[in-house]
Amino acid sequence: LWTLSHGARGGDEVNKIEAGRNYGWPVISYGRNYSGSGFEKGHAAAGYEQPEYYWDPSIAPSGLAFYSPRKPLMPAWNGSLLAGALKAEYLSRLLLDDGRIVAEEKYFEGRFGRIRDVRTGPDGAVWLLTDSGNGKLIRLTSIQ
Repeated sequence: LWTLSHGARGGDEVNKIEAGRNYGWPVISYGRNYSGSGFEKGHAAAGYEQPEYYWDPSIAPSGLAFYSPRKPLMPAWNGSLLAGALKAEYLSRLLLDDGRIVAEEKYFEGRFGRIRDVRTGPDGAVWLLTDSGNGKLIRLTSIQ
């Protein structure tokens, strides 16, 4: 189970959830409170899990999908996490190796506006929902 945490000022996170673990909010974070103050225990403290990945400055992540269709249209993306970026206006591909995030690739920077949601279709397409202007529903069948 993977989740996105849209932080305060920076510190947006991706966490891999495990039962009985504490992922820190609002005690630790790589961001700052909206008031500008830090978090009670800073970036790390005993008993709190570190994020698998974090963005600072904030990208305002929204929507998260795991790309693993039966017949991938974009084979290089198979086994990746895909997240939209509202503030940064791009599609984030998070590459996994043995269940850990090892790199991020950015796609379509500024091309579609704010990406609100990301989903994968049964045909291997990736669907993006934007909320800029009148919004758009975009079907991706390649990474060009």
